[in-house]
Amino acid sequence: MGKIPAVIIIVTLVIVAVAAVYIINPGIFPGTQNENVTSLTSVEVREYEGERLSSIADFRENSIRGPQYINQSAYILEISGLVTRPISLSYNEVIEEYPAYEKKVTLFCVEGWEVTLLWKGVRVEDLLTTAGVNPAANTVIFYAADGYSTSLPLDYIEDHDILLAHSMNGVVLPAERGFPFQLVAEDRWGYKWIKWVTRIEVSDDPAYRGYWEERGYSQTGDLQKGFFG
Repeated sequence: MGKIPAVIIIVTLVIVAVAAVYIINPGIFPGTQNENVTSLTSVEVREYEGERLSSIADFRENSIRGPQYINQSAYILEISGLVTRPISLSYNEVIEEYPAYEKKVTLFCVEGWEVTLLWKGVRVEDLLTTAGVNPAANTVIFYAADGYSTSLPLDYIEDHDILLAHSMNGVVLPAERGFPFQLVAEDRWGYKWIKWVTRIEVSDDPAYRGYWEERGYSQTGDLQKGFFG
């Protein structure tokens, strides 16, 4: 019987070595286990119920300090003020423990542009119910990571099923669009659509004036009226 060629011996040893590595760590090679599957970027929805939607890219950057990049794992949403049980919720708790709703709403900016998108999020009223609203309360104040704030009447929040959105057009909010949460203040001017919400305060002070309200913008932000004064 002749000698086995050296090349065959080498190839055999390589195959054996590769097999041994796979047995020890089967996920080392792409495609061999689910954890090696790379998730692709979500594609935004551009049509809803037969109507064309705006794109996420149609927004203009006009925040007071530029986009805020918030660490999801460290994020906490606080709900305080005139409530029975002040609460602090992680991002996942808000997403997983509260019902999600979708609504097509148009944002009208005082700069003259507008976007119509499909928003998905949780109702602010549901969050407030968990905290327990004091009967004396009449105002809800929202605070953002960049120092911005604004307020809206409590009855407006309840009557309009106002959402605290975590996605738009089927895509999780990008940081530039307010991740983790943006208020969908329908029928109100864009400065009421606060982004990067970190705290919600229940109050009995309807005169509270937020960032732009202190600078002469309308307290109500009602689209049917001018946005000054």
